Amino acid sequence: MKKAMWSIVGLALVGLGIVFYQWFTPGRTPAIHGPNSIASLERIRIGDVDQYILIRGNDSSLPVLLFLHGGPGMPSMYLAHAFQLELEKEFVVVQWDRRGAGKSYREDISSTLTTEQLFKDTVELTNVLRARFHQDKIYLVGHSWGTYLGMLVIARHPELYRAYVGIGQLARSSPIAAIQDEYIRQSARRMGDQDAIKELEEKGSSVRETLLFKFGGEIHNAKSFMPLLLTGLAAPEYSLRDARNISKGVSLYSRNFVYNSISGELMDDITQVDIPVYFFTGRYDYTDPFVLTEQYFSRITAPEKRIVWFEESAHFPFYEEPAAFARQMRNVLTATSPPR
Repeated sequence: MKKAMWSIVGLALVGLGIVFYQWFTPGRTPAIHGPNSIASLERIRIGDVDQYILIRGNDSSLPVLLFLHGGPGMPSMYLAHAFQLELEKEFVVVQWDRRGAGKSYREDISSTLTTEQLFKDTVELTNVLRARFHQDKIYLVGHSWGTYLGMLVIARHPELYRAYVGIGQLARSSPIAAIQDEYIRQSARRMGDQDAIKELEEKGSSVRETLLFKFGGEIHNAKSFMPLLLTGLAAPEYSLRDARNISKGVSLYSRNFVYNSISGELMDDITQVDIPVYFFTGRYDYTDPFVLTEQYFSRITAPEKRIVWFEESAHFPFYEEPAAFARQMRNVLTATSPPR
């Protein structure tokens, strides 16, 4: 009896040790085998604040791609291991947890959470990467709210970027809720789900995202955020504490974030840019409704522009269709690489 008890105690202590280690470990990123490869998880100083970047590529001389996550406080580094392996064959991919988000979470920077500060941070990081990898221009990819930041940056500093890709491109905010609600009602009627309609009418914005997930407007082939959660828990770059800080960072931004860069909507204020622009759009995206992205695409002027549809995706084409995403990014690379 005592032997069995001590076995249980021993297993419990081992379990607590694993949890303790996973809570406090800074995270790691798996090596990429190759003579000139790079796989590095780093804490660097940007805008006088320590922030984390993940740099991965099969060859450090490949074009640099900086990925701007959404939210504005919702990181994407924790999803990188699930979608970007093919990208790493063509690019040096840089995932960045912005100030206050994910691995870069801290409470004491709440007063600096403004669009202008994130703009400055992005330009500073871009110049760090340009210098480090000896490239005059890099590629900029934004997802969800990251497309708002991305458009601000390329409008003011086109000379720093080879091309811009907006995934789930934001256009204007005012009609989004009405479009989402109509989609939820139509989907619920089609599926005979009167409870969903009643829930939307009674609870409104508090259940909107849950219902979007339920009807495939966030992830087309999933009914909840669970696939994202499970993917994130498997991310070697994240400790348990980092994972816990994701929701804390989202909350920090929701309480403190200030828009102070432009006075109106993106599609009204930024209608011309001087680099190639690509909008990657999920056919079922109702998080940033694709109809608004189409409207923005028709309005914007650029040296080259293209809208690319992902037929099996909603708001996360890079995660839902990683092979197709990598293929389309190769097409962008081919179209925009400078002549040799």
